[in-house]
Amino acid sequence: MKELSVFIDESGDFGPYDNHSPYYIVSLVFHEQTIDIKKDIDKLNENLRQAGISVNPIHSAPLIRREGEYKNYTLLERKRIFNFLYNFIRKVNISYRCFVVEKKQLIDEIDLQMQLTRLFSSFFRENIEHFLKYDRIVIYYDYGQRELSLSIVTIFTAFLSNVHFKKGIQAEYKLFQAADLLCTIELLSLKAERKMLSKSELLFFKSAKELNKSYLRAIQRKKF
Repeated sequence: MKELSVFIDESGDFGPYDNHSPYYIVSLVFHEQTIDIKKDIDKLNENLRQAGISVNPIHSAPLIRREGEYKNYTLLERKRIFNFLYNFIRKVNISYRCFVVEKKQLIDEIDLQMQLTRLFSSFFRENIEHFLKYDRIVIYYDYGQRELSLSIVTIFTAFLSNVHFKKGIQAEYKLFQAADLLCTIELLSLKAERKMLSKSELLFFKSAKELNKSYLRAIQRKKF
C-alpha cells in the first residue's frame, strides 16, 4: 500500500496585522512511506548528541533570536543546531510547499481563512493526479490553531477520500521540526527581499547575501 505522510506547521496567527508579524505561512512536508529515512534521522540525532545538544524539539525562530531555551547558547552553538536540521532537510528524501498570505491585505481572520482555502485548493487542483496515486494519505498536525485545523480538514477531505488525520507532537517527529524550519526559511526569504531582516537575523546569517547563498537557494530544490 502506497502511503504519503504530510507534516504541517505554521508561522503567524489569525490575529490582526502587526508590523512584527506581517505574514501567515503554512508549510507542508511530504514523505512517501516506502522511502526509508531512518538513517537520516539517526544521523541528525547523533550529530546533536555529539555536539552535546539536548534541545528537542528544535524551534528555529527562537533559535535564531536567542529566545527561551536557547538564551544560554552561544551564536556558534545555535548555528550548529540550525545547520544540523537544515542539512537534514536538504539531504533527506522529502519535498515541501509553503503557502503565504500577506496579512496587510486582509480585512479579518475570515478573510485569512478564505485566502488559505484558495491557495490550498489551487495547489490540489494542479496536483491532484499525484495525490491520487496513494492508497492512504496521513496528515500530521498538532491542532495548535483551530482556524488552520478547520481549513486543513475541509480542503483535504474535499479533494481526497483516502485521507486520515493524526495529531502529532513535534518532539516525536523530525519532519514536524523540518516543517517548522521551512516556515522560518520562507519568512526569511520574504524579509530579505524587502530588506526587513532584523538585527538578530542579520547577526545569525551575517547578511542577506550570505543567507541567500548558503541557505535559500539550496533549499528551493526541495519544493514540490
